[in-house]
Amino acid sequence: MDALGIGFIAIAAFLILALMGLPLAFCFITVGFAGLITIRGLFPAMSLLGETPYSAIASYLLCAIPLFVLMGQFAFQSGISRDLFTAAHKWMSRLPGGVAEATMLACTAFAACTGSSVASAATMGAVSFPEMKRLKYSPRLATGTIAAGGALGILIPPSTIFIVLGIITETSIGILFIAGFLPGILLSALFLILIFSMCKLNPKMGPVGESYPWREKFSALTGVWGMLVLFIVVIGGLYVGVFAPSEAGTIGAFGAFAIAIAKRTPRSALERVCPNNRLHPVYPYWGTRI
Repeated sequence: MDALGIGFIAIAAFLILALMGLPLAFCFITVGFAGLITIRGLFPAMSLLGETPYSAIASYLLCAIPLFVLMGQFAFQSGISRDLFTAAHKWMSRLPGGVAEATMLACTAFAACTGSSVASAATMGAVSFPEMKRLKYSPRLATGTIAAGGALGILIPPSTIFIVLGIITETSIGILFIAGFLPGILLSALFLILIFSMCKLNPKMGPVGESYPWREKFSALTGVWGMLVLFIVVIGGLYVGVFAPSEAGTIGAFGAFAIAIAKRTPRSALERVCPNNRLHPVYPYWGTRI
């Protein structure tokens, strides 16, 4: 059988395996391995089966992914997400849909610390959704805001998806990070305009919240200094060329760890935010029963 006939059989076998519900990765591996055995023999196929997966992941740049994930975890445990939402809430609460806009701003800022859409959406959902539910926001607006804001995590650097894309396309990861910054900010601004317009036309979707004095507003900004410093150091260092992406991940993880230590919260503060012996979903001592 010629190579063209083997190719048609391989495509048909792949489609059959996919329709049977086998994960696509295993469909590719099974069909490719069987095709190599048919064309080249067993031993060359076994050699490629052991060599190809290793060469695909044996990249020094990939170590930046767990480091940025670790940086996001430290930022999460230090309460940065809560501080970001608190600051945005106090400044935006008097606007139509102010809590939803505060959620979008907090998602945008927290994305700069995590690089993950799932982490941003899950964290901000636990922080902001109860407040929007308390103020009787439209469930569609509340959940849509959290989902859209979380999606910014793969666009605003440091993005783990950009690292994988840079390795596959052999493009500078630093350039991809810088390229994703402006589109992420513009998309966030468009979301803010959309939320404001929807709530202005239909005030029931996002009622106006309470007003805060200027002293509390400026005081709330002190909680975002850690995120700003972390973002400027990591992205600024990449842009200037002081360090590589893997080194940026290391510095970011260490900086987030230092912020987590500096922002450690005493047990008395936990008792104020976790009354009635409940578990708080996002506070620094996550999973600690009071």
